[in-house]
Amino acid sequence: MTDTQTLTARGGDWPDSAFLKQLVAVVRAEDGHGAWDNKTDPELLSEFILTAEERRDMPIMGDPDPDTVWRLEKFYAAIGLLIERQSGCMATPMSKFSHEGFGRMVLIAGKLVVLSKHLRDIHRFGFASWAKLAEAGEKLTADAVATIETYPDAARA
Repeated sequence: MTDTQTLTARGGDWPDSAFLKQLVAVVRAEDGHGAWDNKTDPELLSEFILTAEERRDMPIMGDPDPDTVWRLEKFYAAIGLLIERQSGCMATPMSKFSHEGFGRMVLIAGKLVVLSKHLRDIHRFGFASWAKLAEAGEKLTADAVATIETYPDAARA
């Protein structure tokens, strides 16, 4: 099986998604030395996909590893940048979580909390497919943009 076939089997077909494009851009921005230049977008984001078997094999409780925390931060950074593209308001992510994998992520635009997400089982952070990853990012982005549209003065303060 080729790498492309393996990635398709893991995550399904690669959807045309503004969120996935933004997430790829965020991840590629971290590669200052060009180590990932030859990777395709699905290869670059492959660790965001967790199959049911992989999730089942993980312990119920566990400490998040630095790579998982990095992916979580990139996921929300991409949401923040997409919010800015769609609303014109910069949305900054802030997180606080324990070594046990519980916590909270907020995105703030001006004086407005545009997204507040309780986190649990961070060590299991991932999505069943590319479509689920795209759907989650786009839904959180749309909800945040709707909040900005409801309270534009606070978001632009």
